[in-house]
Amino acid sequence: MAKLDLPDFMKYKNKFTANGFVEKISRIAKRAGAKFVYAALILFYTLESDKVSVKDKAIIIGALGYLINPLDVVPDAIPIAGLSDDLAVLIYVLHKVWGEVSEEVKAKAHAKLNKWFDEDEILEADNLFDKSQDV
Repeated sequence: MAKLDLPDFMKYKNKFTANGFVEKISRIAKRAGAKFVYAALILFYTLESDKVSVKDKAIIIGALGYLINPLDVVPDAIPIAGLSDDLAVLIYVLHKVWGEVSEEVKAKAHAKLNKWFDEDEILEADNLFDKSQDV
């Protein structure tokens, strides 16, 4: 994947809603892939934690707002490239908050993958930070 400059995703904080997130993930799950969905779910479930700082919750909300906004830098309708900017934002934020992500959150997100993916596809999600599997 070519180096992608991150957009100013923090300006999308007001776009995030839990319902908007669930609807978007349900709609794009199969096209986006297990790794993408797993990253998004980890961030979503991390918001529920009282162990995560307000600052980190703000960047998570910005990233998820960017994800559900239909007018991001690379429109989602463009095959392959359309979700690459979204994945770059998700992985960037995951790197920033990874130390605060609990094993329970990871397990909950992993379990939710069964709704959209088979076992082989779910295995792809296990290496979140492996660039060779990016969208």
